[in-house]
Amino acid sequence: MNEPEKTAVAAIVPNWSRWMNPFALATAATEYATDAWQRSILYADIRRQRGNQYRAHMLERVPNVLHFEAELVMSGLSLPQPANYGLARIVPPAGIRIDPRKRPFVVVDPRAGHGPGIGGFKPDSEIGAALKAGHPCYFVGFLPDPVPGQTIEDVMRAEAAFLRKVAELHPDSVGKPAVIGNCQAGWQVLMTASIWPELFGPIIVAGTPLSYWAGDNPMRYAGGLMGGSWLTAMTSDLGNGRFDGAWLVQNFEQLDPANTLWTKQYGVYAKVDTEGPRYLEFEKYWGGHVFLDGGEMQYIVDNLFIGNRLSNAELTTSDGLRIDFRNIRSPIVVFCSYGDNITPPGQALGWITDLYRDDDDVVGHDQTIVFATHDSIGHLGIFVSGSVGRKEHNEFAGNIDIIDLLPAGIYCATVEDRPDGMPADELAGDEYLMRLRKSGVEEVRGIVRPDPRRDARFAAAARISEINLAFYRNLMQPWVQTLATPLGAHWQQLFHPLRVGYESWSDRNPLAAPVAAQAQWVRGHRQPAAADNPFLQVQEAVSSAIERFLDHYRDQRDLMYARVFDAIYGSPAVQALAGRSQHDASPARSHPGSSPEHRDYLARELARQDAEMTTGGLVEATQRALFYVLQERGGSDERLFRHAWSLLQPRVSQPGFDFAAFRQHVRGQALLIRRNAQAALAALPQLLAQAAPDDIRSAAQVLESMTGHGDPLSAGEAERLRQMLDAFEAAAHQATTGAAAGTTAAGGTGKASSGKTRPRRPAGRRTTE
Repeated sequence: MNEPEKTAVAAIVPNWSRWMNPFALATAATEYATDAWQRSILYADIRRQRGNQYRAHMLERVPNVLHFEAELVMSGLSLPQPANYGLARIVPPAGIRIDPRKRPFVVVDPRAGHGPGIGGFKPDSEIGAALKAGHPCYFVGFLPDPVPGQTIEDVMRAEAAFLRKVAELHPDSVGKPAVIGNCQAGWQVLMTASIWPELFGPIIVAGTPLSYWAGDNPMRYAGGLMGGSWLTAMTSDLGNGRFDGAWLVQNFEQLDPANTLWTKQYGVYAKVDTEGPRYLEFEKYWGGHVFLDGGEMQYIVDNLFIGNRLSNAELTTSDGLRIDFRNIRSPIVVFCSYGDNITPPGQALGWITDLYRDDDDVVGHDQTIVFATHDSIGHLGIFVSGSVGRKEHNEFAGNIDIIDLLPAGIYCATVEDRPDGMPADELAGDEYLMRLRKSGVEEVRGIVRPDPRRDARFAAAARISEINLAFYRNLMQPWVQTLATPLGAHWQQLFHPLRVGYESWSDRNPLAAPVAAQAQWVRGHRQPAAADNPFLQVQEAVSSAIERFLDHYRDQRDLMYARVFDAIYGSPAVQALAGRSQHDASPARSHPGSSPEHRDYLARELARQDAEMTTGGLVEATQRALFYVLQERGGSDERLFRHAWSLLQPRVSQPGFDFAAFRQHVRGQALLIRRNAQAALAALPQLLAQAAPDDIRSAAQVLESMTGHGDPLSAGEAERLRQMLDAFEAAAHQATTGAAAGTTAAGGTGKASSGKTRPRRPAGRRTTE
């Protein structure tokens, strides 16, 4: 064996030279053969359990994978326009204490082919994070079958009714309910919040596709390559009016053939002694296929997946209300990942660049947007991964009231390990620190990378889809609907390729009993191969080679999809068929902020904000000074906000405290500093003129205390703090002088002072540099 061959063998089998002895090699081969045979039996038995679990799960009336006990509070079936959704209260586990004054959390799960429960699939999940932070928690799930004729608007009305119920159950909570929408539930939540913004507190959308032409995932080409949504309509017709969610799951599986065809199964086989419970737990969710009404699915495909009409406010409800995300008054937190091949950051954040031209546009609509990106976590990991549950979601839940007070604008949130030496009691949790920094439309645009030429191709695909759907509905649909029967739909669903894998191997199979008995014997006589067995090393090398091959196939397939799509829908002939000239330079999508009416609205809104520069008193002046001192940070970490919140707690806890008004108050002062700091500070003497000297000095002490938390002040921040403290002291001195003058004047006239003498306001005194 030459040196290159020795190097290649050593890369696969470390210490290969010790196995050159024929006896040692034969012993290793016998050991591996026994281990491989036993693993095969145990793997087959785990798959048998998977089939049994599937059948039992599908027989449940409300199949779900919630880890937590839940109690039904409200059923969507009882609404005037019924929907197959329900609201359940999560029963806190033993050892978890809930603070009834904290705002409730409502977790809404996606109906994208799978059953409900993914938001509470593990203890360290979104529901677990909210409970750990002491919040009452509710869950919105659904039945496997839709109400016949159910629409997306019916679902929106149900979600609005659920939020009204939650608010009714928690009349004394601090703030409106916080709502988490996972994946496709995220866009449903935002659509609902666009129509009923008064019902929502902060909204967290996790792994939610909102701008379907953006991003770089291959799934966005599927509609165009299949000729549009006519196939969706035909599938629903063959299903007797229902769309089988298993087709959506199959689309997900095709995205990653290496994982679907090999890695997931091999992982169980290779670690069969330990992987069984985890595998069965996940398969209970992954195999829990549900149905959508045919009309629902058609609406989703036409208007979102292919039409992409949601992210730039093109959709309207049946009663004429425009579904516009700019109507939402609550903070929107977007959590996405570069490792998500279903909803990459471009699709999760593209709605921002679709709706807003610049930061003034965001501020003019009083919108607060926080986004957080993860480097590698996959799509489902955003909802169920323990590491994410202990990190991002714990921080979002623990700091939700802070996020609710952020002024209008775009922020980037990052979560990092707690630095050494930092006391844990300064944080929402014990392990992590959340930082918020000012971002903007330009940074988001760099992530999304809008491309007008790409939009033109997708617009052509959407137009061709409309043409093909019209042909199907006029020429084929009447025949298909006539031939479709409930029995035919049942057999079609039963023999779906994904269902066959679950149905065919369970205790109903005649071979299952011998396998189960053999597996029981193997568990009592298990003989695993040693970790350094050379055949085990070769097995791992072969598995890695198969993964690389399938990944290469996936990459080439996806590249081909993109090129074929571009070639078809970028061609002059198809562009002309779709109604666009080859020389048409206008954008394929009109920007919703381009109309003269919209520009007039923004101008009026910004003028209204400027008019508030001289409105307020001591509280407004203190808040304004704080935001001025820390304006360079555009955020800072949670310690500063947490200290500020602790100072506000006595006030917030008072009966009848209007948190919504207070929220707008704080956000408004921060916005004034952001828009025109010089004018906002020039008004400080006027704001402080009505306050007592002791109150002004106490406010200055609070200001100094609050800026002492978080990272140390920079030289510029320290100088601005000194300016503000000097300004407050000057105002206190002026108030003292004015009060003394008022007392003297009262005494000189022989009249008793009423205590309401208005101190003389300093004329034109400025506190800016």
